[in-house]
Amino acid sequence: MDLCDQQLQEIRDQVVNCRKCPLYRERHCPVVGEGNHRAQIMFIGEAPGRQEDASGHPFCGAAGQILNQVLEAVGLKREDVYIANILKCRPPGNRNPLAEEIKACGPYLNRQIEIIQPQVICPMGNFATQYLIKKYGLESLASQNGKLLGISRLRGRVFETNDLLEPSRKIVPLYHPAVATYNANLKPVLIKDYQVAADLLKN
Repeated sequence: MDLCDQQLQEIRDQVVNCRKCPLYRERHCPVVGEGNHRAQIMFIGEAPGRQEDASGHPFCGAAGQILNQVLEAVGLKREDVYIANILKCRPPGNRNPLAEEIKACGPYLNRQIEIIQPQVICPMGNFATQYLIKKYGLESLASQNGKLLGISRLRGRVFETNDLLEPSRKIVPLYHPAVATYNANLKPVLIKDYQVAADLLKN
């Protein structure tokens, strides 16, 4: 096990033993993240759902099937990317994450990014996008009249980080793949936007 694998294993152990917020009380399995530990591209969702909570694997339900199809359509293999969520435990009833839960769990995701060092980070959905936009201080580029734009306005756009303490990365907000489970007509939109992220790796 090299240093990268060891560091990610340490995060997994920390999450398993985490008691920073009440979500640990109702979870079955924390969903830490999985994929290539040296991935050039990282996909970040909001939180585990029911099937993810039962299995411990991210995006293994209906939204995961859509994600797999979209990745294949844009020439990416799931085993070559890394997939994680902001929250590692499922909120009751799949409700939206609370600010205090994001504050408690966010450092685990930050550390995963630092270890994996992806060139491209794709937040999927509003909560993941807001988190990454704020983390990298990109609010001025993603706001209108002082208000952060929603995912329908930000999807498919490319933002470049400018953090002197970290390597420059591309942030590409995307619709959460779950949208295509409710509206199949959005699947071509998903493919188009995910292709934007995939093409950045070719360049």
